[in-house]
Amino acid sequence: MDPQKKKWDKRQKRHLRVRRKVFGTKDRPRLSVYRSLKNLYCQLIDDSEGKTLATASTLSPDIKQKLSWGGNRDAAKIVGQKIADEAKRIGISKVVFDRSCYKFHGRVKALADAARESNLKF
Repeated sequence: MDPQKKKWDKRQKRHLRVRRKVFGTKDRPRLSVYRSLKNLYCQLIDDSEGKTLATASTLSPDIKQKLSWGGNRDAAKIVGQKIADEAKRIGISKVVFDRSCYKFHGRVKALADAARESNLKF
């Protein structure tokens, strides 16, 4: 088996294991995180209707101008604050955190901590 395919299969298993336990509703949407090497993206998703309620990423114009590099913990903190502000704007105070297939450390943890500091409840 190709090593790259094996790595992808393991990642898919981890992702499905997390998604089996996490489901977002309109009152308590899912805060989904995706991280690439250069950027970080997050969304508030209502799984019952299949709609994205709010997004934030290091590629957003207002965040991008504050950063020199989008793939570090400082960028994750800014994205976490931005998604918490977007959630407040649409009247959401509680979310379910979906870390996808990533371990809860580094950029993912920084994003979650920044969102919590901005009064978003997990």
